[in-house]
Amino acid sequence: MRTLAVIPARLGATRLPRKPLRLLAGQPLIVRVWEHVVGMDVVDKVVVATDSGEIASVVAQAGATVAITRPDHVSGTDRVAEVVLGAGHEYDDFDVIVNVQGDEPFIPPDAVRGARDMVSERGFDLGTAAVRADLAALDDADVVKVVYADDGRALYFSRASIPYLRQLSDSRLREPLVRQHLGVYAYTRTALARWVSLPPHPLEQCERLEQLRPLAAGLNMGVAFIDARAPIAVDTEDDLMRANAHWETRYARQA
Repeated sequence: MRTLAVIPARLGATRLPRKPLRLLAGQPLIVRVWEHVVGMDVVDKVVVATDSGEIASVVAQAGATVAITRPDHVSGTDRVAEVVLGAGHEYDDFDVIVNVQGDEPFIPPDAVRGARDMVSERGFDLGTAAVRADLAALDDADVVKVVYADDGRALYFSRASIPYLRQLSDSRLREPLVRQHLGVYAYTRTALARWVSLPPHPLEQCERLEQLRPLAAGLNMGVAFIDARAPIAVDTEDDLMRANAHWETRYARQA
């Protein structure tokens, strides 16, 4: 099954203005994410999807394939869908679509591979990935948690503390169940079309989590567990500083 990765990018972030063009190790963040996904050798083709001429120019100059999209998309999934399902039919020969968020320069290759395999090998409509989370993440609303069934099927995503600990004596039961969701999705073409055709769901609106829309509609989403630490995602100035420090440390260690 041929796999297409799409990296959606926009300039409208509020917590970190002009985020895709901010520098990580001397290059725009979106370029670093594109380089990272290409270097994984997990997918057959990588496309950056954006409504920004500035972003398009920067990534094209770096050598990336660019798709120009409408400016009115409210989510990355909507932007991905325009690229994949649009009138051009340029990508009709790809069976699995992977959405890697444009602020994830360190997402583990196993997370992308795991999300893909949940669709291509396990037969789920959708795929994503998660890692074991620190207990401190339970009280952090910026960290999205997920619980899933024994077969990997996602049961719920939340910014709240899940699973909830009813009795302190059960803390050892909960610790291995705390999972942090990672910013990657895989879709079949049919599931992607269904997702974006659905109206926003109250659960999605309450939690501000778009993945609750297909879950509430009955689409099956498989969660690949990755035995790794949660990577640094870039949402704030502090995150960008941490990402640059991590980059320097990682490559100094490899030198």
